[in-house]
Amino acid sequence: MQAGPFAALRTSRALAVGTSVRIVASPVILGLLLGHDWTLAAVVFLIAAATDFIDGRLARRWQVTTKLGSFLDTTADKLLVSTTLLGLVAVDRASAWVAFVIIAREFTILGLRAAVAAGGSNLETSLFGKWKATFQFAAIAVAMLRPHVIIDGAYLDQWLMVIVAAITAWSGIEYLRASTDALRG
Repeated sequence: MQAGPFAALRTSRALAVGTSVRIVASPVILGLLLGHDWTLAAVVFLIAAATDFIDGRLARRWQVTTKLGSFLDTTADKLLVSTTLLGLVAVDRASAWVAFVIIAREFTILGLRAAVAAGGSNLETSLFGKWKATFQFAAIAVAMLRPHVIIDGAYLDQWLMVIVAAITAWSGIEYLRASTDALRG
């Protein structure tokens, strides 16, 4: 017995749920941060971040990838990270400079993806890009929880955010370097 069209519909819907969770969670997390509810903000953030891993894994396993799904997934990730960083800056848990570096990279890569797609090519997410997202999610969660660990005059999360900003910038440079041919054509 074949699975038929309903199996494909179920998998597409399941993947859309993960993306939707990240989109809907973003303003919720912002509100929790502004209300100084650090633990609940971190829990909601980590659940939303986990959907990125889960729906990515399922999309590859089920071999269900579409241009729209890829765009929405990428946009949801960037919305989650950007919104959360803005909230952390607003409550003085993240540096505006660190947030700027991370958000600028995210918007640059969105634009790069659009430019590459306009040329008929596809910009695949690199393994480095996937690790970058994992490091971002971890550092952001630590910034929300802010354990009282001080290293050389700064909280642990502040050091982690600087490291993540450097990894994020490096990842962006790698994407730009890998796409120069597609951008010139």
